[in-house]
This record gives sequence, C-alpha cells and structure tokens, in this order.
Amino acid sequence: MGALKPYIQSEDARAQADFYLQALGGKLMSVGTHGELMGADHEHKDKVMHMCIAVSGDNYVFLADAIEPVDAGSAISLSIGYGSQDEAREAFVKLAEGGQIRHPIEMQPFGLYYGELTDKFGIRWMITAG
Repeated sequence: MGALKPYIQSEDARAQADFYLQALGGKLMSVGTHGELMGADHEHKDKVMHMCIAVSGDNYVFLADAIEPVDAGSAISLSIGYGSQDEAREAFVKLAEGGQIRHPIEMQPFGLYYGELTDKFGIRWMITAG
C-alpha cells in the first residue's frame, strides 16, 4: 500500500517550513541543498532540494525551493484532524496569521468542528476536530 506525501514547491522552503513548524508544532527531519545533495556548483547550489518536516505528530510534509516561478496553488488542500477543539482552534489561528480565513472554525451542521483557510504561502488548509 502506498503512502501519500505532500510535496510543496516553494519560493522560500526554509521560511515556509519554519512557519508550519511554529503553527503546527513538530520538527525538521532533514534538509539538503542542491550543492550538498548533488554537488552542484551553480546559482541554485544553496537552494533547498529536499526538506522533510514532521508536523502535528507523525505527519510528514516535504518542501523544496522552486527553480521556476511558483503560482500559489488553489487546487490542493491539506487537512489535519485533531482530537480536541482546542488543538484545532490553536492550529487554525496560527496558520491563519498573514493568510485569509475562508470559513471560520466552528461546529458544522454535519457534526464536525471545521475551519478552512489559505495560509500566507497560498496553501489551503482544512482543520477539523471530532
């Protein structure tokens, strides 16, 4: 069985990863530049080629500095479910800093505590609690 691993092409992978680690908790698992991993000696040598962060427990997100211009994606949403409304609200508030709230986090008619936002990097997040 395969495992889904979100991989984000970023204008600034280090800043974006730091933001997610601050907002969601977690840790930097690994980071390597083009120079370190490929022995590159050109204008991209210091750009992040591969970075792995663990957020909200054992949820892994991969990031890399984009070589070409990046359009903030609206065709993908990342969803994290929490065990409590307090945890969900805290993550939601932190991720919303500098971004845009699409749907406030609150109890929905379908019985789920839910909120949706677009973070300051253009990534959509759906935050839930049972």
